[in-house]
Amino acid sequence: MTDQIAIKGLLVHARHGVLPHEAKVGQRFAIDMTLAVDLQRAARTDRLADTVSYAAVVVVAAEAFTSRRFKLIEAAAGAVADAVIAAFPPVLEARVTVRKPHAPIAAIFDDVSVTITRRRDG
Repeated sequence: MTDQIAIKGLLVHARHGVLPHEAKVGQRFAIDMTLAVDLQRAARTDRLADTVSYAAVVVVAAEAFTSRRFKLIEAAAGAVADAVIAAFPPVLEARVTVRKPHAPIAAIFDDVSVTITRRRDG
């Protein structure tokens, strides 16, 4: 399968992190998603019903990301990937990267990130 839907740079404010300050104030995270979906039918019909709505994916991803406080971005990324797979049966694989540009690290860096890939069973 080479068909993909990609959403890059979804910005979400959340209170994730290990440190108490992160839980209190929160910070901005960026989420990138690449979804493996068979898009042959949608390419032929030009109908939204024959694809996965990226607007709906954003709603599900943002809700999964903010529905609880995660200490680790690994857990947050996994929750997003699992929620997208569960909510959209046509998605065969979800690759989710969570970037944390303001991680509490005593260094100069652009961001830290984790990438999680989940595949539909069966």
